Amino acid sequence: MKPRCTLIQEQMGKLFRCAEVGNYIRIRTPFMYPDGDYIDIFCERGSDEATITLSDLGETVRWLKMQTISPRRSPKQNQMIQDICLTHGVEFFRGMLQARYRPGDNLALAVTRISQAALRTADIWFTFRTRAVESATDEVAEYLTDIHIPYERNVTLAGRSGKSWPINFHTRTPRRSSLVHVLSTCSRGATRRITDHVVAAWHDLSQLKVGPEALHFVSLFDDTSDVWSDEDFRQLEDLSDIARWSEPDEFAQILKVA
Repeated sequence: MKPRCTLIQEQMGKLFRCAEVGNYIRIRTPFMYPDGDYIDIFCERGSDEATITLSDLGETVRWLKMQTISPRRSPKQNQMIQDICLTHGVEFFRGMLQARYRPGDNLALAVTRISQAALRTADIWFTFRTRAVESATDEVAEYLTDIHIPYERNVTLAGRSGKSWPINFHTRTPRRSSLVHVLSTCSRGATRRITDHVVAAWHDLSQLKVGPEALHFVSLFDDTSDVWSDEDFRQLEDLSDIARWSEPDEFAQILKVA
């Protein structure tokens, strides 16, 4: 039987790299988690069994846990993982994504099955982000109601490119109308993606900032989670006013004062 690393290179090509790490052979795949880390698949180096187990050694679930402050996954999220494993022919056992490689099987196919399951499982972090954003925007809506600032929620506006952009709030006070984007996440890995999205939106909608009824742009950071960097603020400060949810009175003044 050929050495496993030789099989990996023959069946999978140069995009997959093999290395011995402790008691395991690590297969570094070209697939990546949402934050840019590569997905690695492992098999036991010294196993003499004809059938071997390929596994992510629980790295995907550990990565997912790092994206939220919640200590447990919800039943819905657990069901999503089970559905993902069923779709890709992978077993979820003791927090690990696993698949058996038997003599005569295609090694590339087995590794790809686990990699795809890892990708889809990592994508569950989007549900964390959605819940965080919905919670933050609900709080902002309640605050605007309490301070009697009229608003329209979840408006969609067309940019110069023709692309439609969803905006969390369109507010109107006697002296100013504003568009407010709420930036909220519990994940440090998600901050760059969110910031880049808002930067693109403000650039594409910049035609709305001119004219007698020009709209004012406000980027409201939900800083109740300490995940934002100075770079996130700097990227948006030339395109919009920066507000922090921890300072609601300042946010209200931005909306009211021309």
